Amino acid sequence: MQKLKNREHYPALVIGTGIAGLTTAFRLAQAGIQVLLVTKAADPKDCNTFWAQGGIIYEGENDSPAKLVEDIIHAGAGLSNEEAVQFLATEGPRVVRELLLEEIHVPFSTTDEGELDLTQEGAHSVSRIIHAGDATGRAIENSLLNRVRNEPNISLVTEMTAIDLLTTHHHPTDIQVRYRLTNECVGAYLLDNRTNDVYTVFADYTILATGGIGQIYLHTTNTRHAIGDGVVMAQRAGARIMNAEYVQFHPTALADKNANHYLISEALRGEGARLKNRKGEYFMERYSPALKDLAPRDVVARAIVEEMTTNKDEHVFLDLANFYNGHQPIHERFPNISKACADIGIDIARDPIPVVPAAHYFCGGVLANTSGESTLARLYAIGETSCTGLHGGNRLASTSLLEGLTWGYYAAASILSKLQAGTTPVESATSSVRRAARATDSPSVRRASSSRAAGTGIIDDALLESIPDWKPPGHQNMEDPALILQDWTTIQNTMWNYVGIVRTYERLKRAVADMRELGSRLTKYYHESTISKSIVELFHGQQVAAIVATSAIRNPVSKGAHFRRD
Repeated sequence: MQKLKNREHYPALVIGTGIAGLTTAFRLAQAGIQVLLVTKAADPKDCNTFWAQGGIIYEGENDSPAKLVEDIIHAGAGLSNEEAVQFLATEGPRVVRELLLEEIHVPFSTTDEGELDLTQEGAHSVSRIIHAGDATGRAIENSLLNRVRNEPNISLVTEMTAIDLLTTHHHPTDIQVRYRLTNECVGAYLLDNRTNDVYTVFADYTILATGGIGQIYLHTTNTRHAIGDGVVMAQRAGARIMNAEYVQFHPTALADKNANHYLISEALRGEGARLKNRKGEYFMERYSPALKDLAPRDVVARAIVEEMTTNKDEHVFLDLANFYNGHQPIHERFPNISKACADIGIDIARDPIPVVPAAHYFCGGVLANTSGESTLARLYAIGETSCTGLHGGNRLASTSLLEGLTWGYYAAASILSKLQAGTTPVESATSSVRRAARATDSPSVRRASSSRAAGTGIIDDALLESIPDWKPPGHQNMEDPALILQDWTTIQNTMWNYVGIVRTYERLKRAVADMRELGSRLTKYYHESTISKSIVELFHGQQVAAIVATSAIRNPVSKGAHFRRD
C-alpha cells in the first residue's frame, strides 16, 4: 500500500473499494489518468461487494432489455427513474461481457456443457443471473482488485477515513473564489486511522463509492464500515439527497446471534426454497398468490414480520432441502452458506434454515445521473452511495452489482471526456474511454484552462492554494469507548424499532426527535474532542439516521420499502 502526502493534487479521487469504486479507478487508470483510491478499511476487500452472494444480471434465454425494464420497475413499486432503468437494461449486460467476462475473466459458474450457469431470483421473469457459486461478490472483488493493484496509475491507500468534502463555497479563504456562483467539489479531508493525522487532498473529480448505511440498524447484513459516510459528506457539501426513506430489508438473514446475520441468498428461493412458519405452514401464497416465495423483497420481509408477530416467534424457516430444483448437489451449489449453517449445527440439505429480515440495501442516496454526476459540480456518486432512481422504492435482486459496475464504468468515461475536452459533453461514453486511452500521453490533458466552465477540466492552482489544511475542532481526548458504544446502541435500536420494516407516524416522530437530541449532543462532543475514526463514524452515523428518519416522516405514501402502517 502507498503512503499519502499532504496537499497532493490528483485528477481523480475515488473513495471506496467495492465494485463501483474499483471499476471507475481501473477504467481511468487504463486511460493513463492518475487515480488516488482510498478506503477506511485495513483490507480493501472489507466491503459489501465482497459478501454479495447471489449473482449479477446478464442475459437470459428469450430475454430482452424490455423484460428487464419491466421487472425492475415492478420491483421498484413503480417509483423507478425510467431513464436509469433503460440505461442499465441496455448497457449493463454489455459492460458485464466486455469487462468481467472478456477482460477481467471473473470465474463465473458454468454448466456441465461449459455455458454460463443462469439462475433466477425473486421478481425476475426469466433466469438471467450469472454467479460464482454462492460467492459472486467475492469472485468479482478479487478479480477487479488484482487488476487494480497492478495498475501503475492507481495509488491505493487503506485505513483512510474521509472526514469532509472540500468545496469552493465552504473552504477557500480567498473571498474572490467564494463569490463564484457554482459550488464545486475539489477534493476531501482524509483522516489516517492509525495516526489521526488529517491530509488535505485535492482532486479535479471526486468519486463517492462508500457503499450503504446498514450499520445504523440493529440487524444488518452489511459490513461494519457501511454507515453512509458519502451520503452525509455530500449533503453537508450541498449535493441533493433523494429517496432516503427507502431502505430495503433482506428477508432472509441467518437467525443466530453467533452468525452475525449472515445473508442467506435469495438464490435459494430462486432454486426452489420455500418459507414456512414454526407450525410448518408455507405462508407466502397468502401474501403474494402469484409470485409466492419469489415476490419482491419488501413483500417477503413484511410477510415474515407478520408471521413472527402473529405467532410470537423470533424467526421463520427457509426450507431448501424439500424443494431444491438445482442441477448441482446442494452443498456444491451453496458451499459458503452450507458452511455458515453447519457452524451452528444446521445441514441445509436436510434441515430448515432459521431466518429473519435484516437491513440490507439503501435505495436512496446522492442524486446522480446516468454518468454518476451529482448536483454538486465535480462530485460523482456511484453504487449504493448514489440514488440514480434505478431502484425506485425497492431494489430488484442482483441489480446492485450490475449498478455498481455499469455506473462505475460510465463515470470513468464521463470524467475522461471532461479531462480531455473541458466543456465538451459526452457524445459516447464508450468512445470516450477508447479516445482517452489513445491520448494517454497527450499534454492537452494537463493543460486544461482554468477559465473553462465549472465542473470541467483541471482545477487551477490559485483556487487550491486558498483552501487551508484541516483545523482540529477540539483538543481534548474524549474518545470514551463506553460513551461511543452507548450512542451507537441508541442509533441502532431507534432506527430498528421506529424506522424499520413497518413504520407509523408516531414511531417516526419519536425517531426524528431522538436523533435530533442525540445530534445536538454529538455536535458539541465532536467540536470539543480530538479527531479519530470512531468519533467521525459516530458523528456520520447519527447524521445518516437523521436523514433517513426525516425523509420517512415527510413521505406519507406507503410504497415499496417505505411501509407506513398508518
